[in-house]
Amino acid sequence: SNQFKNNLFFKGYKRKNGSSGTRNYIGLISTVNCSATVVKLIADKVNLKLKEKNFNNIDGAVCLKHSSGCGMKNTGYGMNVFNRTIEGFKIHPNFAKVYVIGLGCECAQISLYDDGKRNRNIEYLNIQDEGGTNEIINKVSLQIINEFEKINDVKRIDIPISELTIALQCGGSDSYSGITANPALGFASDKIIDYGGSSILSETSEIYGAEHLLFERSINKLNIEKIEKQIEWWKEHLQKNNSALDNNPSPGNKKGGLTTILEKSLGAVSKSGTRQMVDVLDYAEKLKIKGFNFMNGPGFDPVSVTGQVASGANIVCFTTGRGSVFGCKPSPSLKLATTTNLYNAMEEDMDINCGEIAEGKVDVDAMGKKIFDIILNTASGSPSKSEILGIGEEEFVPWQIGAVL
Repeated sequence: SNQFKNNLFFKGYKRKNGSSGTRNYIGLISTVNCSATVVKLIADKVNLKLKEKNFNNIDGAVCLKHSSGCGMKNTGYGMNVFNRTIEGFKIHPNFAKVYVIGLGCECAQISLYDDGKRNRNIEYLNIQDEGGTNEIINKVSLQIINEFEKINDVKRIDIPISELTIALQCGGSDSYSGITANPALGFASDKIIDYGGSSILSETSEIYGAEHLLFERSINKLNIEKIEKQIEWWKEHLQKNNSALDNNPSPGNKKGGLTTILEKSLGAVSKSGTRQMVDVLDYAEKLKIKGFNFMNGPGFDPVSVTGQVASGANIVCFTTGRGSVFGCKPSPSLKLATTTNLYNAMEEDMDINCGEIAEGKVDVDAMGKKIFDIILNTASGSPSKSEILGIGEEEFVPWQIGAVL
């Protein structure tokens, strides 16, 4: 920990607008599924070129493609949520340069994201305006390749921990989640907040039944009302779709020993630590107040994390009892195993073994300190297991709400 001057800093990338990155990627974002293959082929071409040369400060090109962006109502809640998600990734501090690419005729027009303020970090192009598939692939690839030197020019510098925002996430919970990995992550989250940083808890459908624990920690009544409204919206939304909030847990959760959504929710909330809840965000809404935030979103991990990263999370901490192989570019994702058996069975995917708590080797606080140190190391450039495996592009899943027309 000495290398971080008693843990007051991590080594990160400072952006011109003042935001702080933990990685230095080139982003290729499709506004619609119709431009998905184009962004994929551009990213492949750029990454192939990057392999030939050694640029220490470029983490690679990331293709963020998805299955939405059209066949939806042009206005309304679903479109707002989708736009916020694209917007959040577009300005994410882990990107040095971003290309937003559309087809040209879709609902999610690039003009929605191009505010005309010429930001030298963000370019907007349509396939139809550039003369088709090969034209745009060659044009953008060449542009990026010519900028390698410039993108590589940025160096990691000491950045205060107050610039870290961690996404708190769990997937594939078991009966140990609530006593090992989740409370240990809660301790690490508290520590980051004590240094002025932020954490985001999400998954509204997985705090259901335990929301009173968040209410007790709210700094005001408004936050409580926001969560109550979110839960009401969920009940209505699920009723329309012949489902209910207590249809969770999943088959894997049940095999892991969880019987009800209440058990699952109590464990899920424990990963948020004990600090005050300063704000409640809607899905992909930009984090505005530093500290512990709650963000509305589904329990499905890729969708939930996509929203947290769009809000500004530059590190993801993911607890798992069944074993998850999750990654989320551009933000590094750390996996916290709830048991030693799981850690040993999937060591290639697991970053931290919180099972040592159940074995009596360490207590929750000591494990929390260890997680905190690993978060700082990862923020400073040490690769997570999912990054080593190349996981994290296919997991970009914006939340689709409403009818596909």
